Amino acid sequence: MMDVAIVGVGLHPFGRHGNKSALEMGADAVREALTDAGTQWSDVQSVFAGSMEVTNPEAIVGQLGLTGVPARAVLNGCATGNTSLTMAAQSVAHGEAGLALAVGLDKHPRGAFAADPSVSGLPDWYGQAGLFLTTHFFGMKITRYMHDHGITVRTLARVAAKNFRNGAANPRAWRRKEMSEDEILGSPVLNHPLTQFMYCGPNEGAAAALLCPADQAHRYTDKPVYLRASALRSRRLGAFELLSPSLPLKSVPSPTVDASQAAYAQAGIGPEDVDVIQLQDTDAGSELIHMAENGFCKDGAQESLLADGETGIGGRMPVNTDGGLLANGEPVGASGLRQIYELVTQLRGRAGDRQVPGGPKVGYAHLYGAPGTAAVAILST
Repeated sequence: MMDVAIVGVGLHPFGRHGNKSALEMGADAVREALTDAGTQWSDVQSVFAGSMEVTNPEAIVGQLGLTGVPARAVLNGCATGNTSLTMAAQSVAHGEAGLALAVGLDKHPRGAFAADPSVSGLPDWYGQAGLFLTTHFFGMKITRYMHDHGITVRTLARVAAKNFRNGAANPRAWRRKEMSEDEILGSPVLNHPLTQFMYCGPNEGAAAALLCPADQAHRYTDKPVYLRASALRSRRLGAFELLSPSLPLKSVPSPTVDASQAAYAQAGIGPEDVDVIQLQDTDAGSELIHMAENGFCKDGAQESLLADGETGIGGRMPVNTDGGLLANGEPVGASGLRQIYELVTQLRGRAGDRQVPGGPKVGYAHLYGAPGTAAVAILST
């Protein structure tokens, strides 16, 4: 993967954008990435477009210009952004393209994700019990984790308050208002112990990244960022994850653990070498769990790490410096590439008020979602 460089990134801010279509938002993100790389649409030689709501996201070529470029649609749940990025990188590494585009775009209706369980091969009772509603699952999962590892509800509030604080420093975040821990704890409980402001919200937006061979990166930018690793894993028998219809008697590690270990091995580094971190924070509890599953701490250590501010922008392990999903929302097809946008911005030293001090050199991006799939990408200067 060190043979592939990210030379341009673009972001259409996440939020609610009236009648503007997901394809239009995607085209804006691509144009920004092209400008960032100092190149033009006609130079792009392969396209990987991800979306959950848009059936043919590769139709974005109609917004940008019909050049005949090979364009492919991507959907892999919450891991869609990582999959688009990886396929673009492989396109470059295999010699198909000298300049490849990964773009994600979505425009979700308001409210939590919900559907008929049969679309995922699950029985009717799974939906009737409320488990196909993701807020219910995540509330149940963090309740068990808090019991097993001594995590308090105050620590959940600290995660959310930190992410809203980071979002307030991010001019392109959706939610830019800081909230106190007490305000978060005092908001309505949606699924115990998670309150309204401990969950992210599905919304709208787009993000894009341009990749090229590492030895050609100087043609586009004086600050390339290299893709050192990318790994994706689905759940194994015994892992209790999204869309699991039962609790295993004998548990095995989550797909996040498997993807994380594979990515570290690819990159030849460990968690201690990472300077800035993006973790899937579908809810505040998920960020806590993923801190441990990605190797950044032991189970239960999150209690003191959050209390001591270690995951803040000036802390030892800054997590979700742009506000994460809690402050940005989650248009599924774009969310993973929003992480890449933030990491590239941090590694280039261009993050302004939310810049991690000391010149970060290694960034880490983690995604997790249905049907029990996790993905990890590692970037470096």
